[in-house]
Amino acid sequence: MDAQACRIVEASTPQPAPRRAGRTYYLASRLLPADGRRAVFALYGYARTADDAVDEPGDPSVQGARLDALESGLRAASAGVSDASSNPDEADMLAALADAIRRFGIPPATFDAFGRSMRMDLPGHPMFRNRYADLAELADYVYGSAAVIGLQLVPILGADPDDDEIAAGAALLGEAFQLTNFLRDVAEDLARDRVYLPLDHLAAFGVDEENLFADAAAGSTGPRLRRAIAHVVAVNRDQYRRTIPAITALPPRTRPAICAAARSYSAILTEIEQRDYEVFGGRAVVPLRRRIGHAVVSMTGRPQL
Repeated sequence: MDAQACRIVEASTPQPAPRRAGRTYYLASRLLPADGRRAVFALYGYARTADDAVDEPGDPSVQGARLDALESGLRAASAGVSDASSNPDEADMLAALADAIRRFGIPPATFDAFGRSMRMDLPGHPMFRNRYADLAELADYVYGSAAVIGLQLVPILGADPDDDEIAAGAALLGEAFQLTNFLRDVAEDLARDRVYLPLDHLAAFGVDEENLFADAAAGSTGPRLRRAIAHVVAVNRDQYRRTIPAITALPPRTRPAICAAARSYSAILTEIEQRDYEVFGGRAVVPLRRRIGHAVVSMTGRPQL
């Protein structure tokens, strides 16, 4: 995950303040009806607050306590109890999220799965992981960090959570967004001693940890890693392709928002390709003008990613 938390100024009218990396989600969310926007901002704010708690440098025990407090605050807000330990902005965000959970019937278990994956990023925690042998191992992390967010969005989008095609597509789209993050943020993750790309996919192209850290130190992506990145980009593109039927099945009034987000996020892969898979030369960013174009096109036709 990769953007600053949306701040909820008032529980009834939350206003987002995303940093650069969150602008794709923010722009796409503007295409939703007002009640959906409020719910998405609250979900996004909670996810970013939790993610920042485990990503910012510090004592892992303090970070874990911060995550525990955030979850406790959500439980209190869901029970209609004000949590005095939260700052005003956070308390408003939690109240807005609790309202969204009740209003749209978002399954509370999805927040448990999310918290589990956040703890997998905490050094010293029993569930801590910073290497993943293959896609199956990575899927365990990505389910809680991204797939469940797609599932949380399904009722907000006015779709049937019991529709297996839509639910599977929503989870897969969350996974696709996350893998795009991993591709874009290889350098940033390595700086935290994290490798989210599956090690077996890297090894197939002769890339091991020594190669990764040597390329990072040189600030330049070597030929073997470029080939490995190209392979994972192809895997990621296939994920986006397989979400198209589920996006198409969404209600017409909410479909454009998800289509725009998918278009803009998958376009990060094009930026990586145009850099010849150089992942140590700065973040791949889709220009605002192009993201606006994706939003406009998404209002007029079926998904084409």
